[in-house]
Formats: sequence, C-alpha cells, structure tokens
Amino acid sequence: MHRFELDRNRFVLALVLLWIALALIVDRGASLGQQYALGAITWGLLACLLAGESREMRQQVLMAAAFATIGEYLAAPLLGFYVYRLENVPSFVPPGHGLVYLAAIVLARFSAPQGRESLVCRAALLLGALWAAWGVTLAPRTDTFGLLLFGLFALFLLRGRAPTVYASAFFVRAFLEWFGTSVGAWTWATADPTGTLGIGNPPSGIAAAYCVVDWVALRVTRHLSRSIAAACALVGIVPTSRRQEGGDPISVERR
Repeated sequence: MHRFELDRNRFVLALVLLWIALALIVDRGASLGQQYALGAITWGLLACLLAGESREMRQQVLMAAAFATIGEYLAAPLLGFYVYRLENVPSFVPPGHGLVYLAAIVLARFSAPQGRESLVCRAALLLGALWAAWGVTLAPRTDTFGLLLFGLFALFLLRGRAPTVYASAFFVRAFLEWFGTSVGAWTWATADPTGTLGIGNPPSGIAAAYCVVDWVALRVTRHLSRSIAAACALVGIVPTSRRQEGGDPISVERR
C-alpha cells in the first residue's frame, strides 16, 4: 500500500504538470470555443484524480478551486492585476486551480515519507528569497509587489499549519506562472491598480495566494464536515468513516 501511494503521488503530480503545459500551449492560438473544450477536459481530469481521494480531500480541493476562482475575477477583470490573452477568465482556469492545489498537496505527501519536509521548505524559502531579491534589484521590471507577497509566503511557511504544502505550492505555482507568462497565456500589469507597487511578470511571491486559499479551504471544509456530522447526529445517522486510500492533507500539518 505504501508503495502504491508513492507511485500514485508521482503519477498525479506528473500528469498535472504535463496537462498544465499542454493546455497552455494549446491555448496560445485557441478560440473561445476551444477554450471551453479545454475547460471541459480539465474538469474531467480533476474529477478523475479526485475520485481516488478521501471525501475531505475532495471537499477541500473544490473549496480551494472555488475561492481561487473568485480571486481570479477580482484580480483580473475587475482590478487588472493581469490580463489573459482573450481578456477573459478562461474556462480551464477554475478546474486548473483545483489541479494546482491538488498537485501541491500530492508533492507534500510524496515528500513526507522520504523525510524531506524540511529540505523542501528550506529550498522554497531560499529560492523564493533569491527570486524576490532579483525582482527588486536586477529584474527588467521592479517587483515590489512580489517582494511583499514573498513576505506573506514566508510568514505562512514559518508559522502556518502545513509548511510542506505551502513550500510545494511555491514550486508548482512557479512552474505555472513562468510557463504561462512565457507562452503568453496571461501577462501581469507593470504596477498595481494604484500605480504604487511595481509587479514582475510573474511576481515572485505569488505562491502566497495558495497559502491563503489553503487557509480558507481548510476552515470551510472543517466547518462543513462538522455541520454534516451534527445533522447526521440529529437524525440518528452514523457517518461513514472517511476513506484513507487517497491520503489526508491534514497529515502534513505542522505538529
């Protein structure tokens, strides 16, 4: 079982990263209708991968995707922090957030049995600091916004409930951002809406967004689980035990 879980984690991570790259490459010349097709495939992939996870994991990933999608509409069309190629929020983005969040948890789960949690966290903190420093010194675009985001990311990493998940999100989100901006799927604005803070393309500390998403998703999921348990107790139903074959994101929390 232990070997099976490691192999499954490798498979899920590799598949998610491959699909991110493939979808963004296809999107470079895609029409709106083709974007809808990419969205349908992405939702299908997310559903298939979540089928092997626990109920709590499925709830948490879907909550994360929903919250991140709200953030997309606030940050892109409304505030103009970045703009997608067709000046919309592509249909593959909401399920894509679920895939990225799932990949971060899978990477953290993969690191735990190897005893590499501290190594992953230190690597994310060091590389993030170097990226943030480069963004405000040598980068073509001054990335003050990214530096502030990195400060938030470092706070989550050092004090948050699941540092390995946050560190893993740094690597997955860095891959997503660098690949997406390089192929022109989206472009970050040169400054924030007030014109005060310069923004890199992409900003260095953007992984902080997934730390916030994780914080919200976990709390909403736990509240939902407690509410379901309370409702079952009222009508005399004993909830089915949570399945463990997919792993539990809480298992990688800081103790």
